[in-house]
Amino acid sequence: MTMVASPPFTRFGTSCLRDEPMARHTTYKLGGPARFFLQPGSADELAGMLAEARSLGLAPRFLGGGANVLVRDEGVDAVVAFRRFQRFEVEGEAVLAGAGLNLMALIQRTRERGLAGLETLVGIPGSLGGSVFGNAGGKYGELGDVVEAVTVLDAGGRVRTLTRAEAGFQYRRSRLDGMAVLEARLALARGEPARLKEISQRIHEEKAKSQPLSLPSAGCVFKNPPGDKAGRVIEAAGLKGRRLGGALVSPVHANFITNQGGARARDVLELVEVVQAEVKRRLGVELELEIKVW
Repeated sequence: MTMVASPPFTRFGTSCLRDEPMARHTTYKLGGPARFFLQPGSADELAGMLAEARSLGLAPRFLGGGANVLVRDEGVDAVVAFRRFQRFEVEGEAVLAGAGLNLMALIQRTRERGLAGLETLVGIPGSLGGSVFGNAGGKYGELGDVVEAVTVLDAGGRVRTLTRAEAGFQYRRSRLDGMAVLEARLALARGEPARLKEISQRIHEEKAKSQPLSLPSAGCVFKNPPGDKAGRVIEAAGLKGRRLGGALVSPVHANFITNQGGARARDVLELVEVVQAEVKRRLGVELELEIKVW
């Protein structure tokens, strides 16, 4: 009797979706299908999924809230999403939070409990896990400033807890490449809920005036060059308002490329190349991508 092999990831049931459109899972609302869209519910299930992926020769991508990612129109082989990692526990002035928690929701929950430290990160989309991995932040601070420890699944399938120093937070990056963020321990401080809410509202209002928050985007496209701002140099190169297909260099903030509707990932990528080339030609500045392209 001939044995028929089961399709990949069958044993994980509904934790694995096939040919899942990534446009449903990114803030750009763009991207082709993930051949396998994996949604582990625990570190053990994640380890099993990654082991099976390795046996198939696949290199999974780790997805947070999809806020700093541009998925190509062709899609990707395998994506792991951490939406089920929703732990939220308060221990004095510390919070243990799962990677799948929405960062904005986490900010609100800590504010309401009179815990300060996250309120200035308001307006940054995405999940905690992705925000930790990329050390999300802005002019008022970075997430790495309050991370005390990070629990990860490393490339060898081991669950490890890393200190802030071991995580190696730098400007929009960390030393967590090749690891899956499971949760983080955040060292916060006592604060007055009303005052924390006031700070968040002020910063959100400021961003609403200076960023195109109503249109799909991935946030800031480029890292700030040393001693300058990416938005300033793009505007100085005369590129504000430059359009290619459905992608537009925002007239509100030049470091945002928005999906105006009907855009393809290819439109964004080609516009990225135009911006980099023109800024280099006119100003001699090389712009490095902040968003991740899959």
